[in-house]
Amino acid sequence: MPVSCFIVYFTAVLLATKIAIFLNLPYYISKRLKANGNSFSATVNKIALASITIGLAIMLISVMILGGFTSTIENKIFSFAGHFQVVKFTLNNSLEESPFISENDFFTHPENYPFVSHIQEFGHKASLLKSDQEIAGVLLKGVGPSFDSATFMPNIAEGGFIHFPDSGYSREVIVSKNMARLMRIKLHDNVLLNFMDFSTTPPSLRTRRLQVVGLYDTGLEDFDERIVIGDIDLIRRLNNWEPNLVGGYEVFLKDYGEVDYAERWLYDNLDFDLYAQKVSNKYAQFFDWMRLIAKNEVIFLVIITFVACFNMASVLLIMIMERTQMIGMLKALGAGSKLVRQVFVYRGMRLIAKGMLLGNILGLGLAFIQDKFKVIPLNPQNYYMEYVPIQWDWMWVIVLNILTFLIISAVLLLPTMIISRISPIKAIRFD
Repeated sequence: MPVSCFIVYFTAVLLATKIAIFLNLPYYISKRLKANGNSFSATVNKIALASITIGLAIMLISVMILGGFTSTIENKIFSFAGHFQVVKFTLNNSLEESPFISENDFFTHPENYPFVSHIQEFGHKASLLKSDQEIAGVLLKGVGPSFDSATFMPNIAEGGFIHFPDSGYSREVIVSKNMARLMRIKLHDNVLLNFMDFSTTPPSLRTRRLQVVGLYDTGLEDFDERIVIGDIDLIRRLNNWEPNLVGGYEVFLKDYGEVDYAERWLYDNLDFDLYAQKVSNKYAQFFDWMRLIAKNEVIFLVIITFVACFNMASVLLIMIMERTQMIGMLKALGAGSKLVRQVFVYRGMRLIAKGMLLGNILGLGLAFIQDKFKVIPLNPQNYYMEYVPIQWDWMWVIVLNILTFLIISAVLLLPTMIISRISPIKAIRFD
């Protein structure tokens, strides 16, 4: 019974739609307006159709590329530093943090807070990295077993991640691929890390021999040129910290859209001597750069839309001029200017819909090919990635299609205003 009711309902809706279309006289006439294949308007129609198709395809591709580019850069930064870094407040400008221990429930039981995805401890210590042939100043970033290695693994170019022993500290480190090239280091080579011990008089040099077990590559100079990843227990041993002391915590959110809410919450609930800094502020140069690119893209999209609107207005104006006699005949038969204008608006909207259909096929097709086969490579030293990235944001695809259709359709009303000035007698005589 429910199936038969559905069939009856569907048939009734379809029949009502057909009747409505038939009774819609302007739409009925517009469906039968076809440009002569040899006429000038036919050529202009093809140009307008191509303009809408290519314009929408370019807009879709540019939005998906920008989304992929932004997402790739953000993921590289967040995988390295989290969304927030909580450190002890200090006026010291040193690269090394002041240690602290927090018994705040936020750090000990992060699962109790729905906006938090993960929390991990870290610490930094300045060092000199020495290979058999080269020496360079680096910053050792100490991490522990809580480090989210799965999120970081896409940055690993060769080798693997550090293995943490049950006691003592790991004698393994990860260096950047660029650093390994400059220092002439290969995977599984031994290197020396030299640390200054200022607790003695005079300050002494402490050395640790460690093995390179992995090479990472983010393409970001702030990380690749100076960060070496090691065990935080090594930093604790060098600094004479207690096992429960940390340099800071990295906080990951489940939804980056809640970053402002999380910032207010951390400000209100953290201990008075702790400071939570958004990573987007710490590395503001990258995020400002991406915002600048986004502004340029908006200007680019506006220009493309303007060109498509201008082409459609020109096509409709030419179509009106070629159909002047038909306009006069319709007016002589009693049709008002509003009805005649609707005929040409519907005709233009059909052309827009066809162009948008082809534009979606072209744009989404090219994006799929790039996403699947990586046919367009990039120089990682300039673009921080090896190929043009694609982000499938269907909400933006829908929004672009709706806005394109509405804006261009609204522009069609301007050239049809000339119809109200056409006299039926003069139009019928027009040749």
